[in-house]
Amino acid sequence: MTDCSQGDVLTELLQLLKLEKIEENIFRGQSQDLGYGAVFGGQVLGQALSAASQTVPEQRRAHSLHAYFLRPGDARRPLVYQVDCIRDGTSFTTRRVVAIQKGRPVFSMSASFQIAEPGYDHQDAMPPEVPPPEGLVSEHEIVQKLADRFPPGIRKRILCRRPIEIRPVNPMDAFELKSLPPRRCVWFRASGTLPENATIHRYVLAYASDFGLVGTSLYPHGRSYWQSTMQVASLDHAMWFYRDFRMDDWLLYAMESPSAAGARGLSFGRIFTRDGTLVAVVAQEGLIRDRAGVE
Repeated sequence: MTDCSQGDVLTELLQLLKLEKIEENIFRGQSQDLGYGAVFGGQVLGQALSAASQTVPEQRRAHSLHAYFLRPGDARRPLVYQVDCIRDGTSFTTRRVVAIQKGRPVFSMSASFQIAEPGYDHQDAMPPEVPPPEGLVSEHEIVQKLADRFPPGIRKRILCRRPIEIRPVNPMDAFELKSLPPRRCVWFRASGTLPENATIHRYVLAYASDFGLVGTSLYPHGRSYWQSTMQVASLDHAMWFYRDFRMDDWLLYAMESPSAAGARGLSFGRIFTRDGTLVAVVAQEGLIRDRAGVE
């Protein structure tokens, strides 16, 4: 386990995502404690995609993944990733990955890889009139100014340094919550320079895509995952990669939630480069349970 309060958290993350090969198609990954107690869902996503990628020819890149979070992972313990080589076709390769901790599966994922080939091309436009990241304050700076107002358990979580820098376009005030449209945008990037390997940028993006997505479904209800009565967790996660990008350059994450019901919220995300190129699309359902009850 690594502690987010010490050392270079990005270097630690890259080492965690690299994984240790312990047997053919079996890998071990350590955990990085981001203050949640449980393993951060993005870490398991990134490590699972890394494990699958290491069993696939280099010229085939991940184009989609579909994952389920089965149990909370313990951030104090490593995880073992078992990769099942389902199919190696002419154009596509399919892998199934199960993450195991304490002898039980905590996560499962299917991922598909494709050779580069030409085809029809169109995309959604980037949301209009989004301010550039240079004029925005980072999420970490925002919560540092409010730290004394949070309960101790939550304070540790929000002050934990992260390997991804996030700059919200429309930040929610954690202490003056109100109903807002279920849409949010953030700029994000790795907190330092990454290697040239495109596969690394894909699994770091998979890691980062879990930050804040489920919280978008709380906007219409005037609630936040920072509140002590809220139980918020990722249930499943799907992701599609379309175009090349660099995770150490600013990317815009445009998120929206079309529905919430039954203590579950659905959110979609579109990820753009600064020049408006759509590079990835994300879908996630999360648990949004209020232990204090819903009025």
